[in-house]
This record gives sequence, structure tokens and C-alpha cells, in this order.
Amino acid sequence: MIGTTLGISGFFFLYFWVMHNPPSTPTVMPLTPLDHWVDVSDDAMLLYGSLWFYISLAPAFAKDKAELWACARGAATMAAVGLAVFWFFPTTVPVFAVDWSQYPALQFLKATDVGGNAFPSLHVAFAVFTAMLMGRQLRSVDAPAWTQWVNLLWAFGIVYSTLATRQHVLLDVVGGTLLAVLVGWARTKRKRLVLAEA
Repeated sequence: MIGTTLGISGFFFLYFWVMHNPPSTPTVMPLTPLDHWVDVSDDAMLLYGSLWFYISLAPAFAKDKAELWACARGAATMAAVGLAVFWFFPTTVPVFAVDWSQYPALQFLKATDVGGNAFPSLHVAFAVFTAMLMGRQLRSVDAPAWTQWVNLLWAFGIVYSTLATRQHVLLDVVGGTLLAVLVGWARTKRKRLVLAEA
């Protein structure tokens, strides 16, 4: 938990520096029909904020230091790629015609968000990556099937919340998902190479 806290703190230090020092004007991300279909929800803020607890579970349940470091490497890779994209190709969500005073839980979030960090959604990337790690961990200990469902639904809820809070649009979600899948695939491939050489 301490390592996760330090990692998150370091990430946010770099994140806010990049957000407050953009080299160019952010590009506005286009909307899709799904973005119009998903309603704004004040309640989604709870799911959105739960990411910070959710991502601590995989490192906490790591069976050994090797697995713990694998989690850390994956998270660091996603953060580095995301921050690099935010720096070189900053993007932002459109200005939605929403009266945020009607959504008190989201009002603070909107007031503090500086933009430039839309694509890819790191919120989605970390949720999907954690779901993949947790899925493997649960299978390795023959955990009950319902725990797998809870894991998947929690991750899906976080992904949904990024749209319902209007922090991201669908294309950001797709980008975050692809980033997580690629990092997860690279991690699995590296693990197989290590086992083959052993």
C-alpha cells in the first residue's frame, strides 16, 4: 500500500506539471452517439473515485516481489506513455452544455480539471490493467466465480463513470483500453520469455 501511495503521488506530481505547462493548445475530442446516450450522473463520482482503491488491490495481493514489480512496471509504462501523449498531443473534452451547479459531486472535479489529458484515458487504462491483473490473480488461487464478476463489474463501472462524469469521451476510453491491453500483452509475453529461458 505504501508503494502504491508513493507511486500515485509521484505520478500526480508529473501529471499536474504536464497539465500546467502544455506546449500547445489542446485538441478537442469528437463526440460519438454513445457519448450523447450516456447521461451525466452525480452518483458516478463514487465509482470514478474508487479507482484509487481499486488499483491498490493487485499490488496488495501480489504473491511475490516478482509479481509486485511486474505490476509496478506496467503501471509506470502506462503512466509514461500517457504523460508523453498529453505533452506532445494534448487533447481535451468538449465544453458540455451542463449546469454543473446541479451536480455538486462533480462541480469540484470540473473546477480543478485543467484539460489536456483526454486521450488516452489513464483512468480507463489503469482500471482495465488492474482488472486483467486481478483476473489472473483470482484464477491462480481458484477464487469463486463471483469474485471474477465483482472484479469485472467494478472495472466496467469505473470505465462507465469516465463518461457519466464527462471527464472523457468514448474515443478516450478506447485509447485507454488499448493502452492497458498492449501493456498487459507485453507483460505476459515477457513473462513467457523468462519462463522459457529458465
